[in-house]
Amino acid sequence: MPAEFDVYGVYVPRLLALMVLSLMLIIVIRRMLARLGAYSLVWHRGLFDLGLYVLVLGAVSSFTRWYFA
Repeated sequence: MPAEFDVYGVYVPRLLALMVLSLMLIIVIRRMLARLGAYSLVWHRGLFDLGLYVLVLGAVSSFTRWYFA
């Protein structure tokens, strides 16, 4: 997997692209959790969302590393 992507002459770091992809996924996941009422079981929503984002970012990073290897 390349360390940088060339987007119309601008080099974008791989981590930035993965973070944007993870953010899009986390928005969908958060809406699903809110609709299901799962946030009523969470003590601190902000910390839960941060932890969930880190987990999704790690999963996306691992998947892309495995898929493009």
